[in-house]
Amino acid sequence: MNCLILTSPNSWFNQYLELLKVKILKSLPAAKITVANEPPFSSTPFKFCLILSYEKILPEAFLSENKYNLVVHGSDLPKGKGMSPITWQILEGKNSIPLSLFEARKELDAGDIYLRSTLELSGYELVEEIRQKQAAATVELISLFFEKYPDIEGVSQKGEDTFYRRRKREDGELDINKSLKEQFNLLRISDNEKYPAFFKVNGHKYNLAITKEREGT
Repeated sequence: MNCLILTSPNSWFNQYLELLKVKILKSLPAAKITVANEPPFSSTPFKFCLILSYEKILPEAFLSENKYNLVVHGSDLPKGKGMSPITWQILEGKNSIPLSLFEARKELDAGDIYLRSTLELSGYELVEEIRQKQAAATVELISLFFEKYPDIEGVSQKGEDTFYRRRKREDGELDINKSLKEQFNLLRISDNEKYPAFFKVNGHKYNLAITKEREGT
């Protein structure tokens, strides 16, 4: 029983791949797991294809070859389709964020739902801790799928579609006329290296890094 994990080469999720493998093998000890950054089109079809933090659109021909094409999306689908749903919801002030495990297909985030869960945040995590909790919740949701397999079926999405757009670097701009408290969620989701928060004063741009001091230090 073969399983493909597709992820982008520089994805933050890659450091959690070994944990995911262990969880899969716990339910499917004989599974052969392959990790790739591009679909191996020359290979035989996969029983399971896990599409995690993968940024490219997969051809329908590739998806149709596999029995399951699984994606974990950070929203209560069909609400919150699109890009960076967890980030957008944190900016909305939410600390309980739904996760949906669904079947990928040609249409964006439109496949049948297999499982749902919730990512619980305290409201004080910075981006690295948010990612840690997101990864843990993602791995557990996938693990639950394999625990239930083959006695698991997807259900079609119901309700009104809403969409989040792709975030851009300019979305990290702070308003110098607002307090830090008012903009704390924007600081929380900023990546100090890749997309830092910033502000402008009289045409001059300043990047602002944020770190969390450990308790007891």
